[in-house]
Amino acid sequence: MSRVNISSGSAFEAQIGYSRAVVVDDWVLVSGTTGRTGEISPRVEEQAEQVLLNISRALEEAGSSMADVVRVQYILPDRDDFPKTWPVLQKWFGDVRPAAMMIQSALMKEEMKIEIEVTAKKGCGKK
Repeated sequence: MSRVNISSGSAFEAQIGYSRAVVVDDWVLVSGTTGRTGEISPRVEEQAEQVLLNISRALEEAGSSMADVVRVQYILPDRDDFPKTWPVLQKWFGDVRPAAMMIQSALMKEEMKIEIEVTAKKGCGKK
């Protein structure tokens, strides 16, 4: 069984002791990801787009892609914000249709409006 840790280069990963993603054989587990990239948009839709761009980059570095996502978990402090993200989620996952769950919970910082975690299986996506 092989294991590779993928880092985004964030100092935060070292402070807490986690990886952006972990690859074990053909599985890629991407940590909970927010839209923080220095600046953070106040709009949940824009945060969702940035989160999915960040996740896509991690998956690509792991030799996978968004098409390989089999499980996604959404965490939002305000459940009423979830429908606002649906057009973004449809754009990224409309053809993939992974198993999904949404949880309402506070996030690490007040300005964070969404956190997303995914699991992918390399090579299982639609071609």
